[in-house]
Amino acid sequence: MYRHIVFLFLILLSYNGISQDDVQLKSQVRHTIDELIDFVAIPNDALEHADINRNINWLTKKFNDRGFNTSVLPTKGESLFFAALPMVDEKPTILFYMHFDGQSVDPSKWDQPNPYKVVLKAPEGNGFKAISMEALKDDIDYDWRLFGRSTSDDKGPIVMFLNAIDLLRKNDQALPFNVKVILDGEEEKSSKPLPAAVKEYRDLLKADFLVISDGPVHSSGKPTVVYGCRGITSLSLTTYGPLKPQHSGHYGNYAPNPGFQLAHLLASMKDENGKVTIPEYYKGISIDANTMAILKSVPDDAEHLNDNLAIRTPEKVGTFYQESLQYPSLNIRGMGSAWIGDKARTIVPASATAEIDIRLVPESDGNTLKKLVKKHIEQQGFYITDTIPTLEARKAHDKIITVLEGSVTDAFRTDLNNEYGIFLVRTLEATFKEPVVQIRIMGGTVPIAPFINELKIPAFIVPMVNPDNNQHSPNENLKIGQIAYGIKSFYSILSTPLQ
Repeated sequence: MYRHIVFLFLILLSYNGISQDDVQLKSQVRHTIDELIDFVAIPNDALEHADINRNINWLTKKFNDRGFNTSVLPTKGESLFFAALPMVDEKPTILFYMHFDGQSVDPSKWDQPNPYKVVLKAPEGNGFKAISMEALKDDIDYDWRLFGRSTSDDKGPIVMFLNAIDLLRKNDQALPFNVKVILDGEEEKSSKPLPAAVKEYRDLLKADFLVISDGPVHSSGKPTVVYGCRGITSLSLTTYGPLKPQHSGHYGNYAPNPGFQLAHLLASMKDENGKVTIPEYYKGISIDANTMAILKSVPDDAEHLNDNLAIRTPEKVGTFYQESLQYPSLNIRGMGSAWIGDKARTIVPASATAEIDIRLVPESDGNTLKKLVKKHIEQQGFYITDTIPTLEARKAHDKIITVLEGSVTDAFRTDLNNEYGIFLVRTLEATFKEPVVQIRIMGGTVPIAPFINELKIPAFIVPMVNPDNNQHSPNENLKIGQIAYGIKSFYSILSTPLQ
């Protein structure tokens, strides 16, 4: 009797244009939502050691429940979490990388009391309105969103992966791959211990290729495969005027103003079109016709992009957005001197500081670019020190600058014709019945170079979340439709043979 009822139910679903697969997927999406809410409820501030340990405990249980063998891998910083299904020698191995730490939160900036307590919201006008979680009992609208820290960056993809494993097991789907997972606990603070850790655990992490699930799909919402990401390094520059702030009436025109010194220096580094003027900054970068064709195939809408940024004319490092990402950047990410706004005072400041970040591409070396910037600073007449200058130094030099260097995270880029990349593109196209957006290199940074350098394997980013997810910002969110997308993506990749 039960089988007859189920059979009639499935016929009815088919008649209404709803397949059994759709029903099964929606049920798994519903389970994913509950599991993600539970996971997000554990704070995961990258700066809080206790947070990271609590998340590792949660991950250990959830992966063990799915039949994974798990290990906590100590590093010089926060531990890594590793999981693997039982290995079969004849199968190729996929290594998945994701991270479970998150950016710090300021609850006062969020439109909900607790960023770690997920809130369900539905679109309303140009924004969203909160709705009860009880609404999920009646239906799941794929346009609804889950708001909370790390819903999209990067706990969402981890839970999508776990639920794809559930679905594979429910369908008795054989896996043509060995599956390994490495989860980072301090990606949001640059993963400094990662290079040494990958070297130490090299044998454990051995694989044929690496898939990174971090970041958003292309702004078009289409399936996306990214072949690389830019690296990053940084510089902190501080110029000096009088030893202490001085009255601008008494000492203006006499005491050197560090703000103007710094402004002149920074302005000398770029032309009016935004191109870096420092010699050899773009050395070694060339784009052939085939590569340019790939860059132009990405369906970016320049007008829409400019409207979102509220700019009339972009900088001219490259003639369009994707081309601009092929070059290293030089960015002022913060500036400060004395007091501003209501607290402004009529003084000559004692110092001025600019924080610089440099996004790297594979052709550029972070330490080399920092040396080029420092050489340029010297050529502008500055005496460079890496400490606060002494009184003797201040009296001996007209212009002094303190330069502090940040660590380097390397860029990576996999060849567009790599066989594993072709496999990923072919699989996603077959799953979603539309062309895959192929991005040569994305603007953000994921600390993947250590895996490539040490394991000698190709790497690909297969993002899962919506492009407007507000990652790192207040009101971070995950569109429920992207949960379905992520489960289907992981399912198809894990169940499709290479050949």
